[in-house]
Amino acid sequence: MTMVRSADEANVFPDVKVASIQMAPRIGDKAANLQQSIDLIEEAARQGAVVAVLPELANTGYVFASRQEAFALAESVPDGESSRAWLDVARRCNIHVVAGIAERVGDRLFNAALIAGPKGYIGTYRKLHLWGDEHLFFESGDLGLPVFHTELGRLGVVICYDGWFPEVYRLLAMQGADIVCMPTNWVPMPGQASGQMAMANTLAMANAHANGLNIICADRVGIERGQPFIGQSLIVNEQGWPIAGPASKDGEEILYAAINLRKSRSARHLNAFNCVLRDRRDDVYDPMLGTGWPLPRY
Repeated sequence: MTMVRSADEANVFPDVKVASIQMAPRIGDKAANLQQSIDLIEEAARQGAVVAVLPELANTGYVFASRQEAFALAESVPDGESSRAWLDVARRCNIHVVAGIAERVGDRLFNAALIAGPKGYIGTYRKLHLWGDEHLFFESGDLGLPVFHTELGRLGVVICYDGWFPEVYRLLAMQGADIVCMPTNWVPMPGQASGQMAMANTLAMANAHANGLNIICADRVGIERGQPFIGQSLIVNEQGWPIAGPASKDGEEILYAAINLRKSRSARHLNAFNCVLRDRRDDVYDPMLGTGWPLPRY
């Protein structure tokens, strides 16, 4: 039997429209990249989105030639030029923005994401798991896995290679995250046959299903200094099924999807007997994976 929600209940748990922005930043061209990202955020807001996710390192490009180049392109967060521009568009358009940025903290660099909302700066996430030559430019993230509480629900953030580690999603789920935003710059994976679903898409679907999480993956496209990027941005619901995308492999586009937090939270119950978080065997393994973080009560 289908349960019909009352009008009051629908108002309390309205659908949240989210957007994954797939674009092609140009290395070093911060002004053009930033303006394009703002134009796309404004377009997403006009279409009713209240969350918009940009790719990893959206304002700078990805393939730095040297640490000196990366350092020159990096900015402080949240008071740098790009952060201020994203904070402004979030306020003007009444939208939440998650944007990948190279963050400069003194002499240290982080592959980071700014989280902005209509009321201003919400927080910063720093990528925990560095990929390839990122080790030459960035420090590993030192802010852990925060969950940001907003009027829309609880947001978590991961960046690209973080998505290869199931512990990341489990820790976000255990802290009550509803939506995980992933700025990313996916590259081709070794051994992948033509025509197969991208490994990154498979991992997003599996981790969404295993943890009852909605995941918004915003990838980039194009070839930068010889490095191709695969596109195929994706929005996955709490049961692990794609609800928007995958996007094209080479085109700039915006994906949209609607998420209902009441449905998302209840979907962790797979049937009358099983709930993916309740069924954990915490007599066998630490529910917080040894982090020592307090387990919230929701």
